[in-house]
Amino acid sequence: MSEYDHRAQRLFVPASLAVGQVVAVPTESVNYLLNVLRLRTGAGVHIFNGRDGEFRAVLRLEGKRTAHFEVLTQLREQSQRASLDYCFAPLKQARLDYMVQKATEMGVGCLRPIITSYTQIRKVNMDRLRANVIEAAEQCGVLAVPELFSPVSLPDFLEALPPQTLFVFCDEKAKTGNPFNSLSGHFAARVSLIIGPEGGFDDQERQLILSYPNVVRLSLGPRILRADTAAVAALTIVQAALGDWGDAS
Repeated sequence: MSEYDHRAQRLFVPASLAVGQVVAVPTESVNYLLNVLRLRTGAGVHIFNGRDGEFRAVLRLEGKRTAHFEVLTQLREQSQRASLDYCFAPLKQARLDYMVQKATEMGVGCLRPIITSYTQIRKVNMDRLRANVIEAAEQCGVLAVPELFSPVSLPDFLEALPPQTLFVFCDEKAKTGNPFNSLSGHFAARVSLIIGPEGGFDDQERQLILSYPNVVRLSLGPRILRADTAAVAALTIVQAALGDWGDAS
């Protein structure tokens, strides 16, 4: 395969991709390519769809509003989504945007909004959520675009959770200690990490979570973190201890 160019523009396209194909540029992307990036016919672009890998393509313009890609060569084979679910109480929009982008950059396989007793935002704009995931994937070289799930209640989520899943529970009432010690010795084919809303979890929810057969209670230190900050901290710990930053992936 050709040497990968990290400076190249990347674009997510929903169509199936293969060498030799001609693929229409999504309508919503034409203006971005022509008027924001100021690309012209013959420009090279990296394109991916989260299923078929990443390809080098050449842009061909067809007037001011339409364009297509000629797919030339495959640059990277498709990678699998990580077996890491990030479960979160929805936040106000700007903070949710940030959290979703960072979770995508850090390699989560699934994003699962969970409604809890103290959740203030109970409706999620799934189109905006997906747009933030795709933008982060485009900018950071991510191939395995996270799968998105619609919001569910905490009891419904736990009831459907396979018992072999390692459930990492970020609990503000957990005893402060080295988080890597808490995760040491735990190995599972799938990990689900959950962070609650402002105010955390109520006592009934905490008891429900701790009744799960394969749960690790995790402290994120002596300070109270905002949920979007806690996401980055917790994902860093889990990826380093159990994920693809270490030897246990």
